[in-house]
Amino acid sequence: MNRRKVPVMGVLLALALVFSYVESLIPFYFGVPGMKLGLTNTVVVLVLYLYGAPMALLISFLRIILSGFMFGNAFSIAYSLAGGLLSFFCMYLARRFLKLRMIGVSVVGGFTHNVGQIFMAVLLVNNYNVLFYLPVLMIAGCLTGVLIGIIAALIHDRIRHIAVLSQTGEV
Repeated sequence: MNRRKVPVMGVLLALALVFSYVESLIPFYFGVPGMKLGLTNTVVVLVLYLYGAPMALLISFLRIILSGFMFGNAFSIAYSLAGGLLSFFCMYLARRFLKLRMIGVSVVGGFTHNVGQIFMAVLLVNNYNVLFYLPVLMIAGCLTGVLIGIIAALIHDRIRHIAVLSQTGEV
């Protein structure tokens, strides 16, 4: 990793952790346990577009582990890892091979994050009835994916030049 990227990645990881904490405070409950807005995905999508897949994966993984230890438990880490890593890899593939824009990539991320978490729930609780939540969570993931994608695209347009300058050392 370029030494100029380390402080930037630290700030972005801290931002993702703040978003994770803020999201835990927002009462966003529509009858389905665990439904969230996915604010931290804003940071992952931005890093994917500004710094590439390895940095985005690192931010995503570290955020899941750290926020799990700070705000959750072993089960929340397992659910988040299943959803977050599946989501990341699908977003990466959607960007690289399907050439989707940020909103499309974010929708893929929201959709697949919920799929990963539901399948982890099936494994952990050993009950297939959890799959009944999947349609509602998939719709919610698509809707929140659009919202997060719009936010990420707006932020990207405003900070793209800063990321370029931080990589060249001019900041």
